[in-house]
Amino acid sequence: MTEASKGHLAMLIFSACVAGSFSLGVLVANDIAPLALNTVRFVIAAIIVGALTWATGGMTRQALQSPWRYLVMGAVFSSYFVLMFEGLKTAAPVSAASVFTLNPIMSAGLAILILGQAVSWRVGAALVIGAIGALWVIFRADFEAFLQFQVGRGEAIYFLGCVAHAFFPIMFRVFNRGEGAFMATFGMLSGGSIVLACVGWGAIRATDWMSLGWLVWVTIMYVAVFASTVTFVLLQFASMRLPASKVMAYTYLTPTWVIVWEMMLGHGVPTGLILVGVGLSFLAVILLLKSEEQRA
Repeated sequence: MTEASKGHLAMLIFSACVAGSFSLGVLVANDIAPLALNTVRFVIAAIIVGALTWATGGMTRQALQSPWRYLVMGAVFSSYFVLMFEGLKTAAPVSAASVFTLNPIMSAGLAILILGQAVSWRVGAALVIGAIGALWVIFRADFEAFLQFQVGRGEAIYFLGCVAHAFFPIMFRVFNRGEGAFMATFGMLSGGSIVLACVGWGAIRATDWMSLGWLVWVTIMYVAVFASTVTFVLLQFASMRLPASKVMAYTYLTPTWVIVWEMMLGHGVPTGLILVGVGLSFLAVILLLKSEEQRA
């Protein structure tokens, strides 16, 4: 297997792991406060990534300077996850995953405005097509609902989280002072843990932790280990072997993986019209992959 093939395999696993957090999150979103769930999730993930950072020698004195950076990044990143689980209280998994695919076009737009970055016409077309596919699913293939902007409450809440997520790549560039990826992630997770503990202390105290169902704990461990730590490692692995737009392309596979998760959990599949939106996401993937082949 070539290095590029290993990168593609890593991103396939990455998108599947991300998708799992939507399907599992819907099942427990109403059983535990999002602030309480994500505080525990961030603490567990910070411990795991902190151990990896220490083992690889990335936790240096220089990297620990200006810790306020990690608090800011942690606040932004944790707000995304809190709003995600708040939105999953009413949003369907496939619909929420489609909202997630709006991240690339929002990040690209912010990068153009703030960093002055440019994108090729093919990448721009792929982002637009992917966004149309996402909106098709979000509005449940109802053109009248789209014209009247009748978006669900859960999708609207999660969209606000995705806006915060779209700022994260830019913040990572601006705040990074040469520390490695493991250390930057550990700092972000630690900062997020502190912010969540302070903001969500009331929700944490009000949660009856001993009476939580096993599915809640499975979800907490899944999002902490697989949807946080493992996805981070896979993303770093793939980024060293694939161009940025190829890595970005796999974001659009998330709704498809959610459908697979929903089938495995026995929840059925979306209607044919909604699958058209998923098909547009596939087209966005193809265009993004083709863009790099043309460049090569």
